[in-house]
Amino acid sequence: MSHESRLETLEVKISHLERALQELSDVVYRQRQQLDAHEARYQRLLERVEAAAGQPAADSQFEIPPHF
Repeated sequence: MSHESRLETLEVKISHLERALQELSDVVYRQRQQLDAHEARYQRLLERVEAAAGQPAADSQFEIPPHF
């Protein structure tokens, strides 16, 4: 195998590796965005649950008394 042929083979491999690396980088970036969105949603839900914990349930006025 000539040096030129080996060099061309290495260049092709590097090109494929660069493309794969970019695709992986894009996937990681999108997953980070999704994770950030889920964390923000979780935080909002947690705040709502904590706020609701200090308030009586909305259906408490319709609860059947214990003697029924």
